Amino acid sequence: QVQLVQSGGGSVQAGGSLRLSCAASRFFTGTYCMAWFRQDPGQKVRERVAAMASDGTIRYADSVKGRFTISRDNTKKTLYLQMDSLEPEDTGTYHCTTGSYCTFDSRAYRYWGQGTQVTVSS
Repeated sequence: QVQLVQSGGGSVQAGGSLRLSCAASRFFTGTYCMAWFRQDPGQKVRERVAAMASDGTIRYADSVKGRFTISRDNTKKTLYLQMDSLEPEDTGTYHCTTGSYCTFDSRAYRYWGQGTQVTVSS
């Protein structure tokens, strides 16, 4: 069992920055993936924004490349998402998650954070 507790987020004007954090209740071993998904307002589908595999491989959605940075601090058991040059289209609920492999399908991930609202105004 893993608990993921998120913090950060909030409201910002376009061009601003926010950082999301996701603290895990235990260390991960072996092959795993930690990722951030965004759920747009009124939508059920969650889109993968960024993912980091246990070997350090990183993937970003095309819409956030060059603006978002995913990172982790293993000593703190924490995953981060630094979001710069934010755009109104980035608005949504951001969820951190962990699973065995870095897939695009949210159903493949087992544990989820509680979600954090990010609102970007123009």
